[in-house]
Amino acid sequence: MRYARASAPPTKLLRMKITFCGATGTVTGSKYLVEAAGTRVLVDCGLFQGYKQLRLRNWAHPPFDPRTLDAVLLTHAHIDHSGYLPLLVRGGFKGRVLCSHATRDLLGILLPDAAHLQEEEARYANLRGFSKHHPALPLYTLADAQQALRQVKGVGYGKDLDLGKGLSFRLTPNGHILGSAYLSLKQGQRELVFSGDLGRPHDSLMQAPRPVVRADYLVLESTYGDRLHAPDDADRQLAEVVGRTAARGGVVVIPAFAVGRAQAVLHRLYRLTQAGRIGKIPTFVNSPMAANATSLYRRNLGELRIGAEELDAMCSDVRFVQSPEESMRLNERDGPMVIISASGMATGGRVLHHLKRFAPDPRNTILFAGFQAGGTRGAAMLAGEKSIKLHGQFVPVNAEVCNLDNLSSHADYAEILDWLRGIGTPPRQVFIVHGEPAAADAMRRHIQETLGWNCRVPEYLETASLG
Repeated sequence: MRYARASAPPTKLLRMKITFCGATGTVTGSKYLVEAAGTRVLVDCGLFQGYKQLRLRNWAHPPFDPRTLDAVLLTHAHIDHSGYLPLLVRGGFKGRVLCSHATRDLLGILLPDAAHLQEEEARYANLRGFSKHHPALPLYTLADAQQALRQVKGVGYGKDLDLGKGLSFRLTPNGHILGSAYLSLKQGQRELVFSGDLGRPHDSLMQAPRPVVRADYLVLESTYGDRLHAPDDADRQLAEVVGRTAARGGVVVIPAFAVGRAQAVLHRLYRLTQAGRIGKIPTFVNSPMAANATSLYRRNLGELRIGAEELDAMCSDVRFVQSPEESMRLNERDGPMVIISASGMATGGRVLHHLKRFAPDPRNTILFAGFQAGGTRGAAMLAGEKSIKLHGQFVPVNAEVCNLDNLSSHADYAEILDWLRGIGTPPRQVFIVHGEPAAADAMRRHIQETLGWNCRVPEYLETASLG
């Protein structure tokens, strides 16, 4: 197997350096190679999503030899931060994958599900004959995912853990999803911090991100670096969308990430029903992964704003769909009803079958609940596309399409700036990543103009030396 970079382990390094192997010019594919004192670690290990030229990177050899890595450190479980792990292990990585305990538990759900979707899409493409590849193959298999999970180890928050040769790391909760953290890498007196995906200070489910005290160098996300979340009340917006769709006898289809967004939507629907702001409407969560992930919330109540009683109550009148047969029967039902189904940007999964069935009918609503990366079906529909390609066929979009930006679990630029103000001494350098080009550059300007810090937006595969 050949790689883009030398496969031999590096000699001892006197300086720390970082290579940006993903999440540059895009919000997906997070991978950062850090080399220090002869140790090589990969921070995050995500899949690229969205535009085809990005997705093709998932199929190419990585720009480093997986066999030379000592460890992988994860900020959280979302697939754009963890979904490349099965490929990394298949490529020869033998070390440990270290993450929070909740992230480890979520990976046990997400990685097999991602592999299953890959296998199912390849099978469906071969059955229907719409792939350009003969035969269509999955990016990785369930066996690959299971092997990767054997190398995952959960660690506690707030503890400095030795990686060897004077390098240590620490995880601190950052409020994005269950188990998410910002990650600090320390070598001597030098500290490199990765924000991960930063949560919001007033999220309805998750506790606020913990402040970061020190960062000599900071790798910072910028998903919403060029915008503020609307001041409108998200509950009011959600109630209006559900109410007017129900009045038409329609179906609200909500593409939602199975971890984080699905639970946040369920919680808001429960509160609205309890307050009498919407009527009792049949609600289905058509994602076995979301059902399993929701059960993990009860085991990690310390990260939540709500208690066990409210968590149980918000799920009590919800039907969690498990079997493919029950999923198909949903498409035979008439509204009003609400269907929450993965994936959040309509890139795959069961939600595609619901879009095929319900998008052509103007009585229905397709409701997105957060950021839609360029090149995804979600972004296309929100941009007003009148048809989308599903399973090799173009499907008309006559349903109402809208986005509740306020349901996002990503901090906007003002919330990020507030979090940064907790750092006592300005970092020597802030690297802006995990944002589309306009968002990343806007975040750079906001930090430079508001805080006066040194910022730059790195390029794909750029290497920076940290003094």
